[in-house]
Amino acid sequence: MVGPVIRSGEEMWPPWLKPMLRTNFFMSCPVHTELTKNECNLYCLDCTGPALCSYCHSFHKDHHVVQIRRSSYHNVIRVAEVSKFIDITGVQTYIINSAKIVFLNERPQQRPGKGVTNTCQICGRSLLDSFRFCSLGCKLGGMKRDSELNFTIKPKLNKELMQSSESDELSTPKKMRRGMEESFYEDTSQNGREGISPGTPPNVSYRISRRKGVPHRAPPF
Repeated sequence: MVGPVIRSGEEMWPPWLKPMLRTNFFMSCPVHTELTKNECNLYCLDCTGPALCSYCHSFHKDHHVVQIRRSSYHNVIRVAEVSKFIDITGVQTYIINSAKIVFLNERPQQRPGKGVTNTCQICGRSLLDSFRFCSLGCKLGGMKRDSELNFTIKPKLNKELMQSSESDELSTPKKMRRGMEESFYEDTSQNGREGISPGTPPNVSYRISRRKGVPHRAPPF
């Protein structure tokens, strides 16, 4: 089973992360040398051993196995795979072959391009402004400087719960105003005072019944 995030001093990381970053990938499998397509590009997070080929994978069916890929001679992993196990916040992502990936290890850059305002805090590679590290290894190294950094996945709130909460927040002011108005009218009624809005006027009939009176004579001239 994939081990939980462990703490060592001020660092936090899963027990398989460091071994994976140090593993040599894309070598011929020493176990299946006689078979074709025996390139080792898989890693078992439960066993934390050497890289695996597709034939070795059959012995790890019930384990958590991820695939390592290659980009510009550097090892990468898809965000969709690694984000199931660790929080990659702060690590710059890239799009390669229509898939979002992150690099495993640092890629030092001696001279950042012109106009670059943000670089990796560990190896100095140019980054977008919203990121701090160029790879998982650099974020791991950054934990020595920043104790608040970690790879722990934060729980996500249920979408329906969030929508319900937003709905309550929108309706709360109306409920509060209505409750305040009702409370005000009750208080004024009990205290014998008149409320702000007048009460409903009584149903008064304006029809006047005329009685036949005594006729009066015109006054004499």
